[in-house]
Amino acid sequence: MNQWNNFSKGIFKENAVFVQVLGMCPTLGVTTSAYNGLGMGLATTFVLLMSNIVVSMVKGFIPDKVRIPAYIVIIASFVTIVELIMQAFVPVLFDELGLFIPLIVVNCLVLGRSEAFASKNNVLSSAVDGLGMGLGFTLALFMLGSIRELLGSGAWLGIKFIHGDGMLLFILAPGAFIALAYLIAIMNRVNRRNA
Repeated sequence: MNQWNNFSKGIFKENAVFVQVLGMCPTLGVTTSAYNGLGMGLATTFVLLMSNIVVSMVKGFIPDKVRIPAYIVIIASFVTIVELIMQAFVPVLFDELGLFIPLIVVNCLVLGRSEAFASKNNVLSSAVDGLGMGLGFTLALFMLGSIRELLGSGAWLGIKFIHGDGMLLFILAPGAFIALAYLIAIMNRVNRRNA
C-alpha cells in the first residue's frame, strides 16, 4: 500500500507541474501539441525512473562532496540514451523537441527526486517514486499539449477537427501560460476536495 501512495502522489498530490510547478521550461516550450507533450513526458519519465534506480543503488558509494555532480553525470547518461534512441527511431519528434531533450539533464524535477528521494530510499521505492512522478509529469504535458493543440489549431494528435485555423494565441507562449493557469486551478480544486 505504501508503494501505491508513493506512486499516486507523483500523479496527483505532488504533481510536478500542477502542484510543485517544476520543469516549466519544457512544460511551456514543447507543449504546442499533444504528441510533443507525450514524447517529452515519456522521455523525462524514462530518465527519472532510471536515474532514481541507479542513484538508489550507488548512494552508499558516492562521497557527500561530489554527490550532486555524480547525480548529474548519472542523469546525463540516461538523457544521452534517450536522445540517441529518439534520433534513431522517432526523428520527427526528435526534431520537434530539439534542445529540450538535452535540457532534461538540468530539469529540477529529475535532479530533485534523485536528491530528495532516491538518495534516501531503497531501489523499489525509488523506482515507484520515479515512475509516479514521471507519469504525473507526462500526464500534465499531454493535457497541456492537448488543450493548446485543440484550441490553437483545431486538431488533436495531428487529426484536424475544424477547417481553417484555431486561436493562434494558444500555439504561442501566452496561450501556454493561460492554459497552464487554468489547469493548475482545476487541479488545486480537485486536490482540495480530495484532501
